[in-house]
Amino acid sequence: MLILDSIQTLACGGLFLLVGYAIRRHVPLLMRFSIPAPVIGGLLVALFMLACRHWDVTPIRFDTAWQQPLMIAFFTGIGFNASASLLKVGGRQILLFLALASVLAVVQNLLGIAMAKAFGLPPLFGVVTGSVTLTGGPATGMAFAPLFEKVGVHGAQSVALANAMAGIVLGSIFGSPIAAMLIERHGLRPAAATAGADTPAPMAATAPEQRTIDPAYGGLKSLVYMLLAMGIGAWIGDGLGRLGVTLPSYIGAMLVGAVIRNIDDRLGWFGLSTRAMELIGNTALSLFLVVALMNLHLWDLAGLALPLLANLAVQSILVLAFCCWPLLQLMGRDYDAAVMASGFTGFMLGTTANAVACMSSLTERYGPAPRAFLVAPVVGAFLIDFTNAIIITGFVNVWH
Repeated sequence: MLILDSIQTLACGGLFLLVGYAIRRHVPLLMRFSIPAPVIGGLLVALFMLACRHWDVTPIRFDTAWQQPLMIAFFTGIGFNASASLLKVGGRQILLFLALASVLAVVQNLLGIAMAKAFGLPPLFGVVTGSVTLTGGPATGMAFAPLFEKVGVHGAQSVALANAMAGIVLGSIFGSPIAAMLIERHGLRPAAATAGADTPAPMAATAPEQRTIDPAYGGLKSLVYMLLAMGIGAWIGDGLGRLGVTLPSYIGAMLVGAVIRNIDDRLGWFGLSTRAMELIGNTALSLFLVVALMNLHLWDLAGLALPLLANLAVQSILVLAFCCWPLLQLMGRDYDAAVMASGFTGFMLGTTANAVACMSSLTERYGPAPRAFLVAPVVGAFLIDFTNAIIITGFVNVWH
């Protein structure tokens, strides 16, 4: 048996991450459904290990010591992107869209619990197949999986991966058609004032970055502040744990990151680089996912295919019905609201990448939707992660 230490495991993960990118470039179907490259690379290793297990062989043992800090780094980066100035740009629309997404996340968990009980499974199994992996996607699913393993959900990592991957595919399939149906049924078209406007970038509302003479300095400073937030966040997590509050390990760091970001937006003390934070966070996410999936026990899914498929079918109907009403009505019952419904389907079943891809395909056909491209990506990219983490934690504390 080949035993890899933590650095060797990380290097192996990086190699298969590159393999995942190469495969996705050459397989259009994977690109079409926005399947993440880390998932492709990590799943290759997991499938290889599954095949070896069939022959009672364990060829490699991984040391996943880096998995936890990489996961915390990613969510800390989300915290640093949570700028209050974004809420001012979209105002009421962003808050309303976030509230609707949060309400649906709660309903996803309640529905998941009901489906789990129907199949004789633990209630928290339904939370894993609810907002943890549908609203949260593979990153949140893999981050929370160890917690759910501890509270009695056997094979939580494998269940999280399977449900999240299926959700990504379903979000890509249903996102554009449901919005197109709403557009045609209600005769919705782009407003004349915006018909000739360019679609703004999703993150156009972020605060301008301060330029430095040495480009490396901005990245170094961002890394130091991220590590500082992770360190302080660990103290916060330990303190809350002593009070008997069950929280995922990244919550404290994510909150500290948000506080630092908003202090910087208001007073300019730190000169944070948004691009550097995004780069560090996305790199950490990619390495975290590929390392986590390499050590995935796919054999834990045996016997769970029917409950997973039944739950996904019901959850998909829920999301699509929610888009038709009340989301379309409350978001304005106009063209932008219909495009938002497409993005909503994308990230409430899959990821923000699905949401943007679905909305882009619609705007190419019908015309620009500036308001939709501001509201949906801002909520889907990080704001929903805050509320979803609170929702998941609440369900764990109540049902455990």
